Amino acid sequence: MSQPEILVFGSINVDLVCRVGSIPKPGETVLSPRYEQSFGGKGANQAVAAARALGQSGRVRMSGAVGDDALGGAVRDNLANEGIDVTSVVTSSEPTGCAFINVDEAGENAITVASGANAALESASIGDASLVVMQMEVPVKRNLECVAAAKAANVPVILNFAPATVAVSAEEMRGLLDGTRYLVVNELEAETVAGLLGCGKAGAPVEGLAEAIAAAAGVDVIATLGGKGAMLLRAGEGASHSVGAPKTNVVDTTGAGDTLVGAFAAFLTMGKSPEEALRLAVTAASLACEGYGAQTAMPTQEKVLAAAG
Repeated sequence: MSQPEILVFGSINVDLVCRVGSIPKPGETVLSPRYEQSFGGKGANQAVAAARALGQSGRVRMSGAVGDDALGGAVRDNLANEGIDVTSVVTSSEPTGCAFINVDEAGENAITVASGANAALESASIGDASLVVMQMEVPVKRNLECVAAAKAANVPVILNFAPATVAVSAEEMRGLLDGTRYLVVNELEAETVAGLLGCGKAGAPVEGLAEAIAAAAGVDVIATLGGKGAMLLRAGEGASHSVGAPKTNVVDTTGAGDTLVGAFAAFLTMGKSPEEALRLAVTAASLACEGYGAQTAMPTQEKVLAAAG
């Protein structure tokens, strides 16, 4: 195996999805003909996206926690089968994290995430990683420790501030960004970060919020714009770079954001400029929307390069 270059520090879950006629109300029971089980968790998703974009085994290391249960073993095997180094996936006394998802006929969903082992995750070892990828589905304290360790080792960090519903104080937000090179946010996440930093105007478009965050925190900000693509705001240059999304046959947007983050990390590691890495990452995210599910629909490097031209 090659030496791991990307460390993904974050959540590992199993998703259990039920298709229902309507989302159950409090006290109501609804029936579903079956459930679908798939692998998820933003950390694991981004690790898989990065591994496929790199196209070579052993270049991504996953740092996370699973339970001492059947789901934990299945998750570990799934990551290993993707060519991901799982030596930093620890076993916890807590059960493997699960997301319980009800999806109604209109495509609306209600999700309950049982963090399980993710909440018991311990500090990451940066090791020989040249890039660290993080999200917000593990304890904020652990993310702060990981950022500090990466900064001490002079290793750049990509922080995907998702989900934005995680309770983070202004002090913690500044601590996270202190060691972050690239911050990836959608509109809601940009509003949350800007609010914590006290910058930007309420109700401002995501592009304006991203610009304010970049200036206030001194980080490069990637603002994801859904079907419109993404924008990169370079803090040091005060410049922006927009990338439009290619036209694709969208059937399911699940995991598109995680695909973008993982692919961006991969193409940066391959020596691409941030602008070119983002162009390829947006292409990867668009391709992921052509299939159902998160990890199952993530494209390979070959497919991304062919589509990007």
